[in-house]
Amino acid sequence: MLDPERDYTDSDLAALEAEELERVKDFSLGEPALVCRWRLAERSLPLANRHMRALGARTVNGAPLTPELLGWVRQHVEWTLGDGAWEHPDGVLMLVIDKDGHAAMSLGEFEPLADANVAALRGRARLAASEQAETGVAPEVLFAERDGAVVVGLAEDAPRAGAVSLVVDLASTLGVPVSFDPTLADSDDAAVFLVSDEHGVVPASDGEGSLGRRFSEHYAKLLASTKPPRR
Repeated sequence: MLDPERDYTDSDLAALEAEELERVKDFSLGEPALVCRWRLAERSLPLANRHMRALGARTVNGAPLTPELLGWVRQHVEWTLGDGAWEHPDGVLMLVIDKDGHAAMSLGEFEPLADANVAALRGRARLAASEQAETGVAPEVLFAERDGAVVVGLAEDAPRAGAVSLVVDLASTLGVPVSFDPTLADSDDAAVFLVSDEHGVVPASDGEGSLGRRFSEHYAKLLASTKPPRR
């Protein structure tokens, strides 16, 4: 893993990269068991620590990720953002782990949701809940506004994805009451918004309420304030 206290020269990084290429020259990724998609901003990963905590709560084949694999992810996030994010500075970092515990990382363009109405957001939340049942963490969660309070579509003790933990903490900071309801995606609430590691905070395009827009604005400010990583 890269030492955050050390200033690496170009030759140091080249040597490390050569070692990594030699290690994985015979590597081939099998059937994906876990896919994480994390939004970037200015070649940085704004919620890096939250994403890593959530990754540590995920499972593959019912087993937690090994410390070695988590270390590999941390190392490759640094390498990817340091050298490979110039073409997609505000894109998406994708981590894929197969059923044998092999991992790969890549970058791509960010594409906003084509449909963000209430029904579409509920559908995405249901799909994410299915992923939660398999891997332990839902990458997208539906939220609702009720009488000035926020309802989170999770059980209170469920592990939270990076963006979900951010919005829950933000609500507490702003003095907004928070409750939890894992059946929220099947409710008839109209004032809903999706919280996603890839898409951030997405208020329903045909929904009601103001908290979703408020949290979306705070999330946009977070992305705008992110500084490029130090080379």
